Amino acid sequence: MSGERAAPRRIALVGGGVRSGKSAFALALGRSLGARRAFIATAEPFDDEMRARIAAHARERGDEFTTIEEPVALPERIAALSSVDVVVVDCLTLWLSNLLLRDETEGRELDRIEARIEDLAAAVESATPHVVLVSNEVGMGVVPESRLGRAFRDLAGRAHQRLNRSASELYVAVMGAVLRLRPGPVALAGAEDAR
Repeated sequence: MSGERAAPRRIALVGGGVRSGKSAFALALGRSLGARRAFIATAEPFDDEMRARIAAHARERGDEFTTIEEPVALPERIAALSSVDVVVVDCLTLWLSNLLLRDETEGRELDRIEARIEDLAAAVESATPHVVLVSNEVGMGVVPESRLGRAFRDLAGRAHQRLNRSASELYVAVMGAVLRLRPGPVALAGAEDAR
């Protein structure tokens, strides 16, 4: 009907630790946002163990999502997706790691990667579909021993801060529970959040 208003486009940032439930929540949210779904996987299959993980995740998604493997050109991939209702990106920290490991020029890589974070924020903000971004919270542990580890931790924190400003919804997964931080009030996320 011409009098119906389209639901507002949603941008969700879902963070948490490893095996915290964030990816399962992001997929459920993605399923609720439309029938035409894309999943952008940023992992690279460098060894047999990672290939097995990637295959297991693909089996879990089944044919509910069209999978796009994109380890580096994430902003461009999101910007090109106009024929889907929703895109789920899993995960931002692997994307940052991929960028960091490709360009280890002392000091200058951080500026280039921070520019790519801005490119990603712009792509997410102007995307046609709903966007669900998954990321690992890596800044709550010990200070990494190596320069590269500290650079990665810092980049992840900056990326989360920047993408938080773009997100209309913010979730954090802790110990298998997902908390909705935005929109407030803070509450345990449930089925209503995936609608």
